[in-house]
Amino acid sequence: MGSTIKIKLSVMMFLEFFIWGAWFVTMGTYLANSLKASGTQIGTAYATQSLGAIIAPFIIGLIADKYFSAQRILGILHLIGAALMWYATTLGNFDSFYPVILLYMIIYMPTLALVNSVSFKQMTNPNKEFPPIRFFGTLGWIIAGTIIGKLAWEHNNTLILTFKMAAVASLVLGLLSFTLPDTPPVKKGQKTTFGELIGLESIGLLKNRSYLIFFLASIAICVPLAFYYNFTNPFLNEAGMKEAAFKQSWGQWSELIFMAAMPLFFVRLGVKKMLAIGMLTWVVRYVFFAYGNGDANYWMLIAGIVVHGVCYDFFFVTGQLYTDNLAGDRFKSAAQGFITLATYGVGMLIGSYISGPLVDAHKTATGHDWHAIWLIPAEIAAVVLIAFLLFFRDKPVAVTESTAVL
Repeated sequence: MGSTIKIKLSVMMFLEFFIWGAWFVTMGTYLANSLKASGTQIGTAYATQSLGAIIAPFIIGLIADKYFSAQRILGILHLIGAALMWYATTLGNFDSFYPVILLYMIIYMPTLALVNSVSFKQMTNPNKEFPPIRFFGTLGWIIAGTIIGKLAWEHNNTLILTFKMAAVASLVLGLLSFTLPDTPPVKKGQKTTFGELIGLESIGLLKNRSYLIFFLASIAICVPLAFYYNFTNPFLNEAGMKEAAFKQSWGQWSELIFMAAMPLFFVRLGVKKMLAIGMLTWVVRYVFFAYGNGDANYWMLIAGIVVHGVCYDFFFVTGQLYTDNLAGDRFKSAAQGFITLATYGVGMLIGSYISGPLVDAHKTATGHDWHAIWLIPAEIAAVVLIAFLLFFRDKPVAVTESTAVL
């Protein structure tokens, strides 16, 4: 790639995740304070991410892969997204806000695959060239949280500005997309089955008992994960943490650090220990939140944020590598799509619908009983960890084409 293309792709990736981080982290606080939403409504709003993840393969498989260049549909989706984000700032109650954010997430989630498609098309060695460009995506998320925290939008109850900031960034990325290198449809004229769209070609992996245990654990562990994504920001603000969104971005810095160290850990610990450490850290994180506060145990709040790198990298990245090794060359893409659909689609969806009512059930006269709330995902994660340790066996047996076909 030439330097101009590298810069464009880096800016594209930066804006892609800046847009998401600009409003997603603090949406729960905005809904609670500005729209007077309940915990159940907040959980329902965050469930739109999972619904978008479930629908995204159909948009990519039926439209982007067959009829339009990836950069053009990326531009169109972000321009529509910019309009929806701005429109959301004019809505004064949850009932009118929800359908707009649902439509937005259905439009936004497919762009995560599109930015990868545009990037990979320009690369001769993706393993070497993609990580530096993907780094700018995480940086975008970090910068968004830093802006929100440093400008005190949470403290000043002006989080409506996060949606306006996302709208402007989406407009910029929408226009930039039309200047990106051409990425023509890869399956033009080809028929695509339902199974191919959601990665069912790789379902034969589940015949491997250990992979089945990992697959089920991945879905189950995403239930407590939803508690973190949906309610950490409202919790931290209620606990009195200043610049909460900024401090939450420290979790992304942690993610980058542990990502760099992943090859060393992977070789020395192996799949089972890596996955187990990831799940154990989730238990520890929620225990920190349960006992943390804005006074003597403030350090627990910070620790619960900073361990995000271990929580995410040790489980999800290790799981992606484990899936990649088992799937074989023919089914790698299908297997990754299938596990993503199961985790961010099914698992997170269940977690979002469970977390909201549980938060409402622990509402108090002055806020919420966060101690009791956070012990719930801690217990769920602990049960998943124990079941995983009892039944998972690390047997790296590759799946052949004959066993991987549905």
